[in-house]
Amino acid sequence: MRDTRPVKWFEQAEEAERRQDGDTAITWVSAHAECSSDASDRHGSHLWHLDLLARADRLPELAERATTCVHARRRLNRALRERGMEAALRERADDGDRHALYVLLRLLGEAGRIEEARRVVEEVDPDNAYARKVVADHGAPESGTR
Repeated sequence: MRDTRPVKWFEQAEEAERRQDGDTAITWVSAHAECSSDASDRHGSHLWHLDLLARADRLPELAERATTCVHARRRLNRALRERGMEAALRERADDGDRHALYVLLRLLGEAGRIEEARRVVEEVDPDNAYARKVVADHGAPESGTR
């Protein structure tokens, strides 16, 4: 006997995700996504939507949303980091995106490129104490070593 219960949209989206059909999943989720919603399910759908965009390599669409949405900006920066796109992070940092600067500095620091990270701080935002701390945290010797 066939199940006649209506299929919920999120089940459709999850199934599309399992099939690696990002475009279909994005279509389902975006219809229920809302950044500034008091409804946690709509906000959760918003975050899911951004993640789907990143995983589908729809970075231009994510970048467009990043102009007005902090969640999209952070997800875009994380996607750029995951792809090793240092030049794009640097460009965003040069344009005033502090989060992109911090992501870039962490990426450089984790690669052991501390001097380069220091230069980036000097060139982009030399008075940024937190940026200096990010670099210093990566440049500090490991505990227990001399």
